[in-house]
Amino acid sequence: MRTELIRATDLLRLNTPEAIEEAIGLLQNTVYSFSMKVCGHREDAEDTMQEVLSRSLEHLARMQDPRQLAVWLYTVTRNRCWRMRRKPAHAPASMLSLDELMPSDDELGLLLQDAGKGPEASLLETEQRQMLHQAILRIPATLRIVLVLHDMEELTTEQVAQVLDLQQGTIRIRLHRARLSVRKEMNDLLRGTALTVDQTHARPRSRRRRRRPDECHELFANISEYLDGRVDPARCDQMRGHIEACPSCVAFLRDLRVAIDRCRSLTIPCDSALAPRLRAILTREYLRMMVMPAAK
Repeated sequence: MRTELIRATDLLRLNTPEAIEEAIGLLQNTVYSFSMKVCGHREDAEDTMQEVLSRSLEHLARMQDPRQLAVWLYTVTRNRCWRMRRKPAHAPASMLSLDELMPSDDELGLLLQDAGKGPEASLLETEQRQMLHQAILRIPATLRIVLVLHDMEELTTEQVAQVLDLQQGTIRIRLHRARLSVRKEMNDLLRGTALTVDQTHARPRSRRRRRRPDECHELFANISEYLDGRVDPARCDQMRGHIEACPSCVAFLRDLRVAIDRCRSLTIPCDSALAPRLRAILTREYLRMMVMPAAK
């Protein structure tokens, strides 16, 4: 869970004008950043931030547990985003299969050639963030929302399942596909192989591949469970043994870890002129509802 939500819950308990204003500021950033990652449109994110927080004021005082606050806030924000979302320009026409998400021989060759220093090394940090955000918006919405909630907003699998009203097993499957998808899209963008929307719809779904060993396929299908420590010890040792003996799997595993770390470190702060004005209005309204005199 994001530390901002834990801090906001603590500040709301203090129940002072200064604490309330700081808490609302933290919630503003959380709602705005989440909306941008899911939908990608600044105007939509600002509208969502304003509506969600305006409607949330009467409930905030009852949120004593940050986990309760997180599930409730993300559920309300997700519902608002879904109602008004616009389809990203490069949204895929359909979901790729696991085989199609597995790197081709050419891509594996490039991963081995990079030897840990990917093509992003020459990019500025700002460019990397913009490209990552673009890659996230290119994956299917049903996968994107799980990736954002789990790897970027730091909710547990159980909390994501509550927000999306899905089984935890479904969340794990979608998270795995989302990670593979964003890794693929990011590498396409970094290597300059991403196509326009029309080209994407027209391109063939298969790239040059050869049949890889069954152990490689098993690793690929279960790599998220392995990375998240959800594989039983015996199977984990078996998978680790294969990885250590397979340079291609080592390169792929490294690249996937980099993609996940990129997602976890992406921040999209709310720096618009709207934020301070809205925060002041919301603070005054919250204090009025709590029958507490606002600070001069």
